[in-house]
Amino acid sequence: MVAKIATARPRLLIGTRKGAFFLDSSDNGQSWQLSGPEFLGHIIHHVVADSRNASVVLMAAKTGHLGPTVFRSLDGGATWVEASSPPAFPKVDGAEHVGEKGRAVNQVFWVTPGHASEKSVWYAGTSPPGLFRSQDDGATWEPVSGFNDAADYDKWCASGETPGGQPLHSIIVDPRDCAHMYISISVGGTFESENKGSSWKPLNAKIAAEFMPDPDVEYGHDPHCLVQHPGDLDKLYQQNHCGIYRMDRPSRHWIRIGDNMPKEVGDIGFPMVPHPRDPERVWVFPMDGTTVWPRTSPDGKPAVYGTEDSGNSWKRLDCGLPSEHGYFTVKRQCMTADSCEKVGLYFGTTSGEVWASIDEGQNWMCIARYLPEIYSLTIQEKQ
Repeated sequence: MVAKIATARPRLLIGTRKGAFFLDSSDNGQSWQLSGPEFLGHIIHHVVADSRNASVVLMAAKTGHLGPTVFRSLDGGATWVEASSPPAFPKVDGAEHVGEKGRAVNQVFWVTPGHASEKSVWYAGTSPPGLFRSQDDGATWEPVSGFNDAADYDKWCASGETPGGQPLHSIIVDPRDCAHMYISISVGGTFESENKGSSWKPLNAKIAAEFMPDPDVEYGHDPHCLVQHPGDLDKLYQQNHCGIYRMDRPSRHWIRIGDNMPKEVGDIGFPMVPHPRDPERVWVFPMDGTTVWPRTSPDGKPAVYGTEDSGNSWKRLDCGLPSEHGYFTVKRQCMTADSCEKVGLYFGTTSGEVWASIDEGQNWMCIARYLPEIYSLTIQEKQ
């Protein structure tokens, strides 16, 4: 499979704690124009454009009056309507809101387009952990019972919530096979299905579990972000609460490539971004991983780190970023890459800034300031 090389910088789709915003460039990323907001005041966890159909964009939201829901656009983001049946667990008889096992969706956290052969299929991940499927471009959603009602669900998800809940995220549909899927749960671990979600197996071997009594536990881990590398679909990369990892399929064991990061920086962070074509290259954004978990850039000196050899070595990329007193971090959905010949990298911060590099991280510039706390940053490639 040969990846396409984009000829123009993408539109950036920004989800924040107080609405959605958009950034466009007409001069190959030299300058950017901010527009929006949409749904000002509402929490927008994820905004994702359909790579199969440029007209379709979905937005995972938590609104003040509608609660957790999905908004959908069929005209590229010009207009929006709410899903007629958002993700929800089946209700218990006699209970108005609470579903089976006492579950009720608190937030729709993640949305992912389905396989290229299934044009209108989407998947959504929620907190508490739930997997949902839409077959009509997000208008209606049904539970994927193979996960939500799995016999081991309570064991897989028993480790409890993170400070932001217990979201199911990083939903991946293998481009080679619509039945082959991956998901991650914070806290719970990474899981794999080979039958379109009808059954799942944990995929966490050799992941450190420093916060668990059993260091070799099969599940209960805290993956922050999981990606399948588009340049080599048999390579998985993971940013975890306990380090940076790579898996070379068909192996089921993870390799801690974060051990090669500078010791003074460590290998804790949230996002993980692959190069669109080169399977040896990925980028991360480290945060302070000391015992008090400040979740800010180490020493107040933010930097992206990149590898060109699958994690055997890492390079600091901070030219243009604050050299001191930069106490922000980047959430798991807030860093992305475009597919231009000279790849553009972008990240959004907890302090409401968007930073861009149009030369693969060599130089950075701030392209938006003063936004609400940024929850997601994705791209919409121009057609």
